[in-house]
Amino acid sequence: MRAKLFVLLPGLVLAGHLGAAMADTLRLPIGDPTRSDHTAPVVLDAITDTRNNELIAAGELARRLADVNILFIGENHTDIDFHRVQDHVIRALHEAGREVLIGLEMFPYTRQTQLDRWTRGQYSEAEFLKEADWYGSWGYRWEYYADIFRYARDNGIRMFGINAPREVIRAVRSEGFDSLSAEDAEHIPSTVDTSSDEHRRLFKASFEADDMLHANMTEEQWEGMIRAQATWDAVMGFNAMQAVKRHGSPNAIVVVLIGAGHVTYGLGAERQIRPRYNGGIASLVPVQTVDHDGKTVREVQASYANFVWGLPPASDELYPSLGVSLAGSIGKQPNKIIQVSKDSLAESAGLKVGDVLISIDDKPVEALGSLRGVMADYDWGDSAILAIGRGDETVNIKVDFRRVPR
Repeated sequence: MRAKLFVLLPGLVLAGHLGAAMADTLRLPIGDPTRSDHTAPVVLDAITDTRNNELIAAGELARRLADVNILFIGENHTDIDFHRVQDHVIRALHEAGREVLIGLEMFPYTRQTQLDRWTRGQYSEAEFLKEADWYGSWGYRWEYYADIFRYARDNGIRMFGINAPREVIRAVRSEGFDSLSAEDAEHIPSTVDTSSDEHRRLFKASFEADDMLHANMTEEQWEGMIRAQATWDAVMGFNAMQAVKRHGSPNAIVVVLIGAGHVTYGLGAERQIRPRYNGGIASLVPVQTVDHDGKTVREVQASYANFVWGLPPASDELYPSLGVSLAGSIGKQPNKIIQVSKDSLAESAGLKVGDVLISIDDKPVEALGSLRGVMADYDWGDSAILAIGRGDETVNIKVDFRRVPR
C-alpha cells in the first residue's frame, strides 16, 4: 500500500495527510537543489538536521530555529505520535523564551473569535468544541489535539486559524480562478502558483495505485485537484505569514500544524509564500522508521524537510472510524457512501458504495462532519446500529468497533 501525503475526502475537498511514508514519496530527487541529490538518516527518537545530517534533541532544535519565524510541522492527523512531536516542539520553543504563535490548518481564519476566546480561557472544552464547530470544521478526534490546545490556553499562546472556508477551495477545484465570485476571491491570495512540475510529481505519486476513487480521473479532473491543493497551500501559508507579521514581535515564531502533504519538499505552503516573505522559514516532518509493509525506513531525501524526527511504526488509530467517504457536495445525497476503505469497519460490516448512511444509534448523519461528530462518542470495544438506505429499503446493520490484529 502506498502512503498518502494527500487524501481526498469528497465532503472536505482535500486534506493533507501523511500515513506511514513509503520510498516513492520519501526518496524523490525534488525540492531544494542543494539537498535533493543526497539522503539524510532517519533515527528513532532523534531529530535529523538535513543540512548536515547531525542528530539533535528538541532543545538544540529550538536553538537552530533562532532565525526562523515560520515553522511548518507536518502531521498525520490520526497518529498521536505526530501530535506529540508538535506538542514537544511548541513547549521547547516556549521554554527557550520565544514568543510562540500556533497556526491551525483545522480552522478557517474566519473562526478567529472562537480561538481567541479559547486561549483567553473563556470556554470550557465542551463549549469550545460546540461554538467552534470542531467536528464540522475538522472532524478528527479532539483528543489528538487536546494537549496542544490546553498548553496554549494555560500559557497564553495565541492560536490562529489559517485555512479558507471549504466552499472556496471547492469552487477553485470545480470552476477555476476566473469563475470565482468576488466574495470567494477575497478569501485567497492574489497570486497562487500552480506551475510547479515537481509539485505535480509529488502530488500524483502520493495516491495509492488501487485507489478506485481517483484512479480513473481525467487530466482535467487532476488539474482541478492540483489547482485546489495549490490554493489551499497558498491560503494557509499566507495566513500563517500574516499571523506572525501582524501579531508577533520580531522574536516571534508561528508553529504551523498542518498535514504533511502541505509541507514536504518545501513544495506546498512554503513554496507559495517564499517570494513574498523575507523572514526565516523551516519545516519539520516526523517520519516513521518502519513503513506499513514492515520495511525499515533508514533515510529520506535530504530535501524532504529541514528537519526529520524519527517515530516508531504506525500504531493503530486511537479511536475508531468507519472508513467511508461520503458524497458531501457531490450529488443530491451528502450522506451517500462513495468509497469503502479496505480492511475498514465499514467493509467488515458489509457497507457498500451506493448505500446511504442515515443514522448511527438513531443519531442522524447528514454529511461527513456530522458523521465524525457522532463517531466521537465511541471507542474501541463499543458497538452501534447503523441505519442504511439501500435501494428502496432501510437496513439496520450492527457494527462492532474492533481492531484487526496485525
